[in-house]
Amino acid sequence: MPSTTAVAVVQEFRLHEADTGSPQVQVALLTDRINQLSAHFQAHKRDFNSRHGLLKMVSRRRRLLEYLKRHDEAAYRRLLDALHLRK
Repeated sequence: MPSTTAVAVVQEFRLHEADTGSPQVQVALLTDRINQLSAHFQAHKRDFNSRHGLLKMVSRRRRLLEYLKRHDEAAYRRLLDALHLRK
């Protein structure tokens, strides 16, 4: 069962009522999980297995953002602003 934050993220970034897999939703979910793991590493500095998963999530988010930038730059810019990401 998805967490309540995941449900809220999907509802905020979906494009239509049944949308759970658009790049915007995927990037928003990954960003939420990345932020949670970053907080986890403040207390668990030696959790290298989770750090490996974090790096995989960051790479996947980067690829999704590149895809979105190629196909819909306006949506890419809106998503970066909404999630307070780079650029």
